[in-house]
Amino acid sequence: MTKLLGVILLTSLVFSDITLPDHFSADFTQIITNTKKKVINYSGKVYFSDSTLFKWSYLKPTKKEVCTDGSELLVVDHDLEQVSAYYMSKGLDISKVLSKAKLHNKNIYVAEFEGKKYTIQLDDEAKLHSIAYYDELDNKVQIVFENMQYGKGKLASQKMKCDYPVAYDVIRG
Repeated sequence: MTKLLGVILLTSLVFSDITLPDHFSADFTQIITNTKKKVINYSGKVYFSDSTLFKWSYLKPTKKEVCTDGSELLVVDHDLEQVSAYYMSKGLDISKVLSKAKLHNKNIYVAEFEGKKYTIQLDDEAKLHSIAYYDELDNKVQIVFENMQYGKGKLASQKMKCDYPVAYDVIRG
């Protein structure tokens, strides 16, 4: 669920003073710290192409892909040879997040939405650097982006799809 929230969160990152490009790709590290201070690190590559198309390719500690087209979310777990498909009935309301985002410090923005506080940091080139928030289980989630590449136009839709063998089990939720 934390990964799902991260995907949905990124769909909302067009704050009043933060402008995302038409598309971007980056390496990411996702650090999740639970209430007992146990830390789990994930890493991989993320692709964004407009507000509805995202793809997270997790490489460590397990190989997973998370893709969305704005209405359906696919989670492909290559270790389990399983695909979970969800229809997204509710995402973040971008206009409400935009209206609540405030510059906190030089390159740090804070937004509150539906009872959650999000901290967004930009790098010196005003590119997305990190996002931090607490998930529904009070885990601290921090996503750090490196090698951020901004671009114009949409990425090819084929690049944004989760590919998996037909032999994988598919679970619809």
